[in-house]
Amino acid sequence: MNVRLKAEEKIKILNSLDIAEIMQRVLKRENKIDRNKEHFWIVGLASNNRILFIELISLGTVNKTLVEPMEVFSFALQKRAVKIILLHNHPSGDIQPSKDDIQVTDKMLAIGKFLNVPVIDHLIVSETNYYSFVDSGQLEHIIQNTTFDLSFAQIEKLKKEIEATQKKVNQGKKDTAKEMAKKFKDAGVDIDTIVEASGLTKKQVERL
Repeated sequence: MNVRLKAEEKIKILNSLDIAEIMQRVLKRENKIDRNKEHFWIVGLASNNRILFIELISLGTVNKTLVEPMEVFSFALQKRAVKIILLHNHPSGDIQPSKDDIQVTDKMLAIGKFLNVPVIDHLIVSETNYYSFVDSGQLEHIIQNTTFDLSFAQIEKLKKEIEATQKKVNQGKKDTAKEMAKKFKDAGVDIDTIVEASGLTKKQVERL
């Protein structure tokens, strides 16, 4: 789910505090029940570190959320991010990374390097504080001591998973566009207007 940002929030990220403050505001917009669940977001950046998008990849329980690499990188590739920041919250307020957090980061770093979409930081936030894998030296430590090895078989599997996820996302967009176009057509909206609004071709709209 895409996170809506105000114009003034689509900034050039200079340090971890810049993105941490934005994400704390995003978190506080949610109701209390959802704030007490772990979220996993990715922040897509342009080459100049300007924010392109923030995407909520997973919403979990009070102390855990599952995230699949193919979901992370299919969004990044589809939306043409040059680099990404991983980010999740700890509802407990304890911002120290768990063993699972470190393992996920290790895996994402390896896949990002292979796909040429580097992971440049991983932040853990609470409503009042945050932890940066870069600022703490943890990211460099993981890079130097990584145990994650992408074999040829793993690479081919990841490629197929990412391609399948992208097809699914693209198909979902097409289905939504067709549904919207049909409603417009049933309401008597002219074909040219429907084509412009939906992105479908004239023939596709006429067949609905």
